[in-house]
Amino acid sequence: MLPTPEGDGPHRPAGLRIGPLDLAARVDEALRVQAVAFGLSDEEVAIRRYIVQRHMACRGARALGAYTEDGALAGFVYGMPNDRDHWWSTVVEPYLRTGGHEGWLDGSFVITELHVHPGFQGHGVGRALITRLTDAAAEPRSILSAIDTESPARALYRALGYTDLARRVYFPSASLPYAVMGAPLPLRRPVIR
Repeated sequence: MLPTPEGDGPHRPAGLRIGPLDLAARVDEALRVQAVAFGLSDEEVAIRRYIVQRHMACRGARALGAYTEDGALAGFVYGMPNDRDHWWSTVVEPYLRTGGHEGWLDGSFVITELHVHPGFQGHGVGRALITRLTDAAAEPRSILSAIDTESPARALYRALGYTDLARRVYFPSASLPYAVMGAPLPLRRPVIR
């Protein structure tokens, strides 16, 4: 059982296990986490279900989950080697080209989605998911897009070494602008003192 969005509930982030996720088989559970974390409508969830299933059929697509002690999904991440023919790349390419960063579309592992249930946010779950996924990437760098506002997600990405490659990127179906960020791999780890 997952906690409510306000964070009450019987599970603590310390009890989470990070491991492989068969995202195609658990897509509905993952999208419930994303809907709560990202505030998606039922219509948006239906569209994303199709997108996730299509992505997981792509060459090199991988997913990890954060699981509670009873096996519930508390967070997930997935990504794949970038392909310039994919829709996302065709949308962001002109923005990257304008800033002289078009080369980031080659030799990059794309973080397609990263979401953690609000009851588990702020405890390093997102960091553990994204670093574990990118540690297994053969590519020398990673790219992603995030809503172009100061947020905990953008702060996490910066802490991991991601920098802005393009800002005010507009996707056809999104009302808010996005930023495209890139980082060399492996991602930066916190300095322990």
